[in-house]
Amino acid sequence: MSREAPVALGFSGGLDTSFCVPWLGETTGREIVTVFVDTLGLADDEAAALEARALGLGATRHVRVDAVRPFFDEVLRYLLYGNVRRGGTYPLCVGAERGLQARELARVAGEVGASAVAHGCTAAGNDQVRFEVALRTLAPDLDVIAPVRDEPRPRAEQVAYLESRGLQVPTHGAAYSINRGLWGITIGGRETLGSEASLPEEAWVLTRGAFDDPRAPERHTLEFEAGVPTSLDGEAMEPVTLIQAIERLAAPFGIGRGIHLGDTILGTKGRVAFEAPAAETLIVAHRELEKLVLTGRQARVKDAIGAQYGDLVHEGQHLDPVCRDMEALLESSQERVTGRVHVLLRPGSIFVEGVESPFSLLSATRGVYGEAAGEWSASDSRGLAKMAALPAMLSARATAGRTS
Repeated sequence: MSREAPVALGFSGGLDTSFCVPWLGETTGREIVTVFVDTLGLADDEAAALEARALGLGATRHVRVDAVRPFFDEVLRYLLYGNVRRGGTYPLCVGAERGLQARELARVAGEVGASAVAHGCTAAGNDQVRFEVALRTLAPDLDVIAPVRDEPRPRAEQVAYLESRGLQVPTHGAAYSINRGLWGITIGGRETLGSEASLPEEAWVLTRGAFDDPRAPERHTLEFEAGVPTSLDGEAMEPVTLIQAIERLAAPFGIGRGIHLGDTILGTKGRVAFEAPAAETLIVAHRELEKLVLTGRQARVKDAIGAQYGDLVHEGQHLDPVCRDMEALLESSQERVTGRVHVLLRPGSIFVEGVESPFSLLSATRGVYGEAAGEWSASDSRGLAKMAALPAMLSARATAGRTS
């Protein structure tokens, strides 16, 4: 083995990074240190199995970084504050963590004396950009090696490479590319290469079989404090534990299953299937609570900033200083987003039955919508209606060529 500095490889255990371990070892002659930046919250036995897998593939050392709570604190909570859904559909359930993972990969590379870092991203996806923008920002002196991108191999060829060396091939093999994070799962396969087909039922992971024998609806109560989810059915939980609990509740209903078609960082269109039971449940609940406590102007400005923030995170630009400015506004907007949301989980959807908050703007008025005036009189309403019509009335008069 060469005494050259090792290579630190970002490792997920999927096909691409599994291929990279022996390929990098054979090609560079260096020690390969695999680095798993855990933003999901693997159980100890799952983490141990991942380490055994990395070492079995030829890594000389495996490092696990627990980044689950930092991921929530630094990224996810702002996506929740902004009710972020790319294309009105996709809650960025995978990809938002890449900047944080790149940061930790660079940190571990420094600790183990690596002169290069490697990733398993392809030339056709978004993750290559997300990783490398962060790596070049944080550690420009590190060489970046991208075997799957720079010397492309079809997934079937990667499988054959591993099998020829007697190495284990990950579950799903060459059929589907699966990425999992705290906010959900993405799935890519032959069906997502085009725009016309859905996935077969067996390709889904969290929601598989949810509609074969639909569950009876269930009622639950979520509580938020300053925009952060804090309890489920009266049981206080820290955010990560609560997200995991909601995923277990909502997934069997098929909640959060979808396919997103949108614009990639590369400028092309892309399509990916996703399962985000916790993200769907929390975004829907949080959005309804906001409607009760935020003014209309607050909501419009916050939603606009949230959408732009989501775009920057999606594009790998989370380190840009403008994101700190956006986070400051998003956090300020959550000051009164405290209360309870009563939800009904049913096959394929979540229904908000009611919301309550000590900061309710609905309760703050003496008026009753559609029934009785409050802080205003009938004559005030008549005047408002008259003045509200004035711009359109003048435009119609001008269009008709009349001046009086």
